[in-house]
Amino acid sequence: MTATPRARVQRRPVHGVLLLDKPLGLSSNQALQKAKWLLRAEKAGHTGTLDPLATGVLPICLGAATKFSQLHLDADKSYLAVARLGQTTASGDREGPVLRERPVDAAQLAAARLAEVARQFTGAIEQIPPMHSALKHEGRALYEYAREGVELPRQARPVHIHVLNLAPCQADSPWPAIVIEVTCSKGTYVRTLAEDIGEALGCGAHLVSLRRVRTGTFDERACISLDALEALGEAERERCLQPVDALLTGHARIVLGADDAARFLTGLRRRGPWADTARAAVHGPCEGEANLLLGTGHVQGGELIADRLLTPVEIQQTLARQDLLAAPLPPVTS
Repeated sequence: MTATPRARVQRRPVHGVLLLDKPLGLSSNQALQKAKWLLRAEKAGHTGTLDPLATGVLPICLGAATKFSQLHLDADKSYLAVARLGQTTASGDREGPVLRERPVDAAQLAAARLAEVARQFTGAIEQIPPMHSALKHEGRALYEYAREGVELPRQARPVHIHVLNLAPCQADSPWPAIVIEVTCSKGTYVRTLAEDIGEALGCGAHLVSLRRVRTGTFDERACISLDALEALGEAERERCLQPVDALLTGHARIVLGADDAARFLTGLRRRGPWADTARAAVHGPCEGEANLLLGTGHVQGGELIADRLLTPVEIQQTLARQDLLAAPLPPVTS
């Protein structure tokens, strides 16, 4: 029996940020492609990889928002994880074969001992990236070598743990485990952190669950699941998007008049009464719309200098989307 070919999706320009709650079992790219397909978006990218075993906040940048995605790749992130004590595995998580088992006693789960270990890993620390990671060596991801049984030397990397709380899991856990709440810099491997905490406790550990609850200013409470997104109509899906400048929280806000805005969009420097700043979100009027994002820049010596600009086409498409969102949704028919 010949399979019916899947209908080709007609892509369209979509600009904004989708706060996706990545489901268990999908890679970040698989989740991205699914969301991109549901929105029929021409261009999309995410702001930081989550393992298939991890869930949680995955901001997806669409269209013009991809120009500013690096800002959230660099953002601090918060996670909620569970680590099983007494077992180390080849992969550092529950998927790998068990390498070693050790007993766990009550003293290792005592609040004072967990607090002591948490202090040991708070602040500036160094981590050796795991072999089961997406880091590249000679063009191949480390996890590809790991699957072949190849162990490569890796250099320790500095990361920063801003907040770290450790607590025993509830009494109904089938094995001794701890809950890890951590806020950390980019590049931190929570799987490696769990392993290192287990070694510091003297019993070893591996990660059994991981959820990203925040990245930068984006919180899990604002996220939507793929299932919920798929259940919506197309217009409702568009209304789930954050504007492009949601990525620019923390930037100084500069609003230009029509003449200065037009010149700024051509890359010309503008002079004004602005304080020096390394990061500015620049807005201006466009066809009667005030405070429409034009791009980012920085101010030096009273001069506003462009960094990343939206194109005139992207601005027109953004205006068209605003008109769409202002229109009422069509009535639901039975």
